[in-house]
Amino acid sequence: MTYWLFKSEPSTWSWEDQLAKGEAGEEWDGVRNYQARNFMREMKVGDQGFFYHSQKEKAVVGLAEVIAEAHPDSTTEDDRWECVDIKAVTSVKRPVTLDMIKQDPRLSEMVLVRNSRLSVQPVTQAEWKIVCELAGVSP
Repeated sequence: MTYWLFKSEPSTWSWEDQLAKGEAGEEWDGVRNYQARNFMREMKVGDQGFFYHSQKEKAVVGLAEVIAEAHPDSTTEDDRWECVDIKAVTSVKRPVTLDMIKQDPRLSEMVLVRNSRLSVQPVTQAEWKIVCELAGVSP
């Protein structure tokens, strides 16, 4: 299993929106960055991810699961862009803020710390466990 982080502006698509989709999940559409798209092409059904609210909140707020592998993004006719589908798994007990992540030396190499603008990014197994611990959820 591989781990990921999905960033979204809550005013565009929030954790509450994702939760409302239930088991059906939703396309992680609208990504227009080649590196983020390529990460989605690597994803497999069952991979886990952090759902991260960007902008003001800047925090991991939930855990999600990939439920469909890369396919054409339905929001464009440009065949360069693909997306995966994800579903909500659980809300975190405690949001894990970007500041918390930056202050934890064990997470100093996390992509979120080094490239905070990337909307889809990999998370190592060690980082997954640490952030889950900080969030009060079982990894």
